[in-house]
Amino acid sequence: MSRLFSAPAAGVLLAVALLSAGTAGACPSYNNPTVFGSANIQANFQPDPYIRNVTAGGTTDLAGCTPFLGPGFVVNRPDFRFQYSGTSPTGRLTIALQATSNVDTILVVNAPDGSWFYNDDYNGSTNSAIVFVNPLPGQYDVWTGSYYLSSNNPAQLIITELAY
Repeated sequence: MSRLFSAPAAGVLLAVALLSAGTAGACPSYNNPTVFGSANIQANFQPDPYIRNVTAGGTTDLAGCTPFLGPGFVVNRPDFRFQYSGTSPTGRLTIALQATSNVDTILVVNAPDGSWFYNDDYNGSTNSAIVFVNPLPGQYDVWTGSYYLSSNNPAQLIITELAY
């Protein structure tokens, strides 16, 4: 009787599969439901800015994720998701995170084309922002994190087409 794998080889393959699944499962994934909900945002929206209260931080260390985006900690599911439609009248869309607590924030965004974006310390502050020039319509998944391991840090997620 022939076997495809010997018992030791099968054990090694199982261990590799479990390690890979553990790493991938602990990284940001847009396939997960959101923590703070979602919205449909049409270009030229009012009022601008759109503001959502969130908490920044988490226990998922971005250092172990692929692709490596930068240092920081988030939860593995998006904090917020929005569908953007239309054409920005200013040619820009900014997603920003302002802490209302004493925390150094980071921001991670998965854009409609599947590209990942990361920011820490926008314009020299400890708050974060990512500016999309000629933003694509579609789904934006947003993670609100902290540079150092911490969670439950009150913050505001800001989405605006105005200069920021």
